[in-house]
Amino acid sequence: MELPKNMLQQIQQMQDALIEAQQALSEETVAGTAGLPGVGAVTITVTGDQRCTQVSIDPPLLASGDAEMLQDLVLTALNTALESSRALALERLGPLSGGMNL
Repeated sequence: MELPKNMLQQIQQMQDALIEAQQALSEETVAGTAGLPGVGAVTITVTGDQRCTQVSIDPPLLASGDAEMLQDLVLTALNTALESSRALALERLGPLSGGMNL
């Protein structure tokens, strides 16, 4: 069974829009931060396609020597950044996906 030409064109347009939106996501960034008052914070920046681009650790956190605390802060900041990245992707791609899981 062959699809009508106008339907094929609509599918191609949707596919092109989805590819364009995915490319734009790879250029957008979100950040997740976790910290302790008076000690400092860890900030992790992630793109909309969930690639980590930057990790920032306030120097007092390094000076504290508490590796376990630093690990917990990095993990929290990373998970926060990834959640924000997924939300951004859903916001940008949701209307284009027609309800499909991305």
